[in-house]
Amino acid sequence: MKLKILVTGPFASGKTTFINTISEIEVVKTDEITSSAEERAEKEHTTVAMDFGRITIDDSNVLYLFGTPGQPRFDFMWEILCRGALGVVVLVDSAKGDRIKDARPYIDYFNVHLGVPYVVAANKQDIPGAWAPEYVRTVLDLSEEVPVLPCVATDRESVKRVLLTLLDLVLHYAGEKAD
Repeated sequence: MKLKILVTGPFASGKTTFINTISEIEVVKTDEITSSAEERAEKEHTTVAMDFGRITIDDSNVLYLFGTPGQPRFDFMWEILCRGALGVVVLVDSAKGDRIKDARPYIDYFNVHLGVPYVVAANKQDIPGAWAPEYVRTVLDLSEEVPVLPCVATDRESVKRVLLTLLDLVLHYAGEKAD
């Protein structure tokens, strides 16, 4: 079975890094040089269409990871990328508390257009002063049913925990729909 998962979130939240860390193939990227001085202060390149990675779970199950662009001007890609997705990882830069709220439009968009399970990954937990997942939950006004997980996108085990939590939700959701 082919399982499609979206990895989304605001600019510079760690989506490309998240996929790079776990993918068994070289990640297909559509990076371009950032266009504004403000963006270049954070990073030199940004995703303009998508990132794509793959993980073989076993002989019959493959996980496809599609990373969305993080800038609203590329949101036309969101509709294309969400087709067939079974779940969503929303990455949040928890080291920048003032930017956590920037993830809310991503959560709202994919809830409306997909209506599939999602988790929020409070990324950059390895940076001193990063906000705890419970703070992220409060800022984003998320219910207790939504998993908000600590994450370090450069750490394979951390990325794996986030994906396994999402896959558990996807399986639970599929079981409920079948009933």
